[in-house]
Amino acid sequence: MRPTNPLVDSTLTDLYQLTMAYSYWKAGKMDDEAVFDLFFRQNPFGGEFTVFAGLEEVINFVASFGFNDQQIDYLKNGPLRGCDEEFFEWLRALDCSKVRIYSLQEGTLCFPAEPLIRVEGPLAVAQLLETTILNLINYPSLETTQAARFRLLAGFDKKLIEFGLRRAQGPDGGVSASRYSYIGGFDATSNVKAGELFGIPVMGTHAHSFVQAFQGIHELALTTIVDKDGKEREFVGRVREIRNSLGYNDTNEGELAAFISYAQAFPARFLALVDTYDTRRSGVPNFICVASALKEFGYEPIGVRIDSEDLAYVSKETRKMFLQAALRRNQDFSGLTITASNDINESAMTQMQRQGHEIDTFGIGTNQVTCEAQPALGCVYKLVMIGENPRIKLSKGKVTIPGRKEVYRLIGADNTPLLDVIIKVGDEEPAPGKKFFCRHPFEESKRAYVVPTEVRPLHDLYWDGAVAREPSNIHDTRNYVITQLKEFRPDHLRPVNPTPFKISVSDELYSFIHGLWMQEAPIATLS
Repeated sequence: MRPTNPLVDSTLTDLYQLTMAYSYWKAGKMDDEAVFDLFFRQNPFGGEFTVFAGLEEVINFVASFGFNDQQIDYLKNGPLRGCDEEFFEWLRALDCSKVRIYSLQEGTLCFPAEPLIRVEGPLAVAQLLETTILNLINYPSLETTQAARFRLLAGFDKKLIEFGLRRAQGPDGGVSASRYSYIGGFDATSNVKAGELFGIPVMGTHAHSFVQAFQGIHELALTTIVDKDGKEREFVGRVREIRNSLGYNDTNEGELAAFISYAQAFPARFLALVDTYDTRRSGVPNFICVASALKEFGYEPIGVRIDSEDLAYVSKETRKMFLQAALRRNQDFSGLTITASNDINESAMTQMQRQGHEIDTFGIGTNQVTCEAQPALGCVYKLVMIGENPRIKLSKGKVTIPGRKEVYRLIGADNTPLLDVIIKVGDEEPAPGKKFFCRHPFEESKRAYVVPTEVRPLHDLYWDGAVAREPSNIHDTRNYVITQLKEFRPDHLRPVNPTPFKISVSDELYSFIHGLWMQEAPIATLS
């Protein structure tokens, strides 16, 4: 098991991880048992939920962790020049055989302060994992969350295709965006490499340049098409007859030739980009002529893509033209789809919904892969226990929850999640039908008894030092995300003014936090 990207290894880290490891080694603390939590403090995009992603890559990294001779030589003669020779021999022998990884399932909807991943193991090794694990979780979770937000805005009856490879932050950014867009609820990608690596459905049609490459029907070397029954039929002539019967004689002939050529190449997958010259006066009429001929020969054309103008308005006008042509041609055009693209973001999609668009599929590129509204998630990795001693950070606004913890999701009588509760490992767990006292981690007055109808433990052991738990396949993970998006109350997931989902702690953990807080906080002396 290795990470997808070969750059992901033990030196994909920040230098201070290595200097800390050396200092731990010098102090004889490198093997102290430590517990680190990975979590975030605020949901992205002004929302109230996040989708956890990247776990499979984390486990692959941990399973393959180690320093080879080339890396050791580089460190010895470069950034760690002057460190004791024995340290490099110790570093050479490192692996994650004494590390345990507890985590949420990939694709879980999660919330601030919850430990998404708990890393247990020798202090120095667990410290060395920090930067890489954060890198493998932050962007995937952000990307998956953005995709889920687009899925909620579009609705579950529309298709979403990710088009962002050419605008992504490098090759890995493009491949990762395609992978995690799909997990977050997209239906397909244009990225062939992502399809090859992960089995994601790949979709696409042609570009404007393909249309511009043709100047007229006279350029077509092939005038026939093989119909659905395998018989060669005159195609160009039939398209021209249909064009004359519909009165579409003023359309751009180069565009018509391009559509004919594309239909001859892909008669069962004919989807045309119709806005190169004039969508309503040329593109859609030319498409209708070619689509009508294809239907006569036994094929079902897919539809059109629009990449400019007022997408909502043009989609409605296009649908009217389909209906009118269907009546005139006595053919069923109800299955024709309209795909829209053109820098669609959340705001634009919201406006299109309000205008009552006729779009069936949204192609979203730049604003999905770059997460336009927020560039980073901000997951952190904090020490919460060393040996048997819980540790707490008391920085203003950044107080951590100490100790080994796990999260439970409490489900209400209407089968929707009520809240998540964090408890200390080993404390009494919540149980269905049993009253459980839940408290805000830091505000004493916020508390409630909860009687759940169902209790879902969210943490599992995914790496035990030698064996990795088998991850869900990408399609099951996507379905898991979709199931949760349908299960949570809509007000928690809406893009504007969402209701915060409650994150609580058990009464025992509350007392534990505040007891340690009082113990560790310096006491001021006033005079």
